[in-house]
Amino acid sequence: MNGSKVLVLAAAMSVSSTAFSAGTHGGSHDASSGEPGNASEASRTVNVEMFDNYYEPEEIDVEPGETVRFVVENKGNLVHEFNIGTPGMHEAHQDEMKMMVEHGVIQGGKLNRAMMEMDMGDGHSMKHDDPNSVLLEPGESKEIVWKFTEQSNIEFACNVPGHYQAGMYGDVNFTRGLAEQ
Repeated sequence: MNGSKVLVLAAAMSVSSTAFSAGTHGGSHDASSGEPGNASEASRTVNVEMFDNYYEPEEIDVEPGETVRFVVENKGNLVHEFNIGTPGMHEAHQDEMKMMVEHGVIQGGKLNRAMMEMDMGDGHSMKHDDPNSVLLEPGESKEIVWKFTEQSNIEFACNVPGHYQAGMYGDVNFTRGLAEQ
């Protein structure tokens, strides 16, 4: 096999493996960001509004071990995500979100929900059903109940391509224990 065919084959295999690994959104991506919470244990409700490339509020204070109910509403004109995780998790998740755009799942201000259900092989899909994340069209609202089990570097972010880079992320600040370390 000549060199150019090897390069084409390697590129095709790379795209295929990325497509298969990007599809399933069946976990929280990074356990160090916390775990799904029980709504009956939520200490409070935080309303989060998503606009085109920023959140209101821009940061959220929590206590280690606190369970918070987030009510997230997309007030922008584009599809946006509210995703709780570490910076490294967000970086990895951006590749998955890029695949959702490339496959026509995210189409500016619309989601192709039928494409989200499509089988990508090996049980992978482009569902966006992680307990730490919601993906919303303009005008939609959903809830997340999240327990911040341990103090770590956590942020909330929109990982739709270009949104994080445009500044659509905010810090989760731990109000107790950080100064003691």
